[in-house]
Amino acid sequence: MKNVTIINIPPGKVKIIEEEGYLIQVTFNEERIFAGEQYNDSKIIEKVSFQLKEYFNGSRKVFDLPMRMVGTDFQMKVWAALQEIPYGKTVSYKEVAKMINHPQAYRAVGSANHFNPLPIIIPCHRVIKNGGQLGGYGGGTLMKEYLLQLENNNLK
Repeated sequence: MKNVTIINIPPGKVKIIEEEGYLIQVTFNEERIFAGEQYNDSKIIEKVSFQLKEYFNGSRKVFDLPMRMVGTDFQMKVWAALQEIPYGKTVSYKEVAKMINHPQAYRAVGSANHFNPLPIIIPCHRVIKNGGQLGGYGGGTLMKEYLLQLENNNLK
């Protein structure tokens, strides 16, 4: 059974999903409960909620959570690289492709970002287009812009 809670964050809501002691998914503005899910504040959900609140108040720069992600080898490489992008910094899809030694695979990097199961926690919002435009984001462009501005405002 997957444990679920929904918390309010400054620009909207996030649904947090935990299974067997691991954070497995974060979704934006999703309040439906699906088969196999139940509202339950487990220890992991409480920890995720606490760390997200710290992130949004500017006191947390890095998350420390037990995570379980499922993806292709390529997606896993991209998601690992995303975790290396410093707080408050942005890189292009092309730069991420170079980071994982697939310099021509920047479109595939964009696809892997799209399937990131843990947005905010795995900071795909820090990846932008080569020309500096924001690009897409699962939570919407306004959410991406908000997260980048939040981080820029809290650089110390």
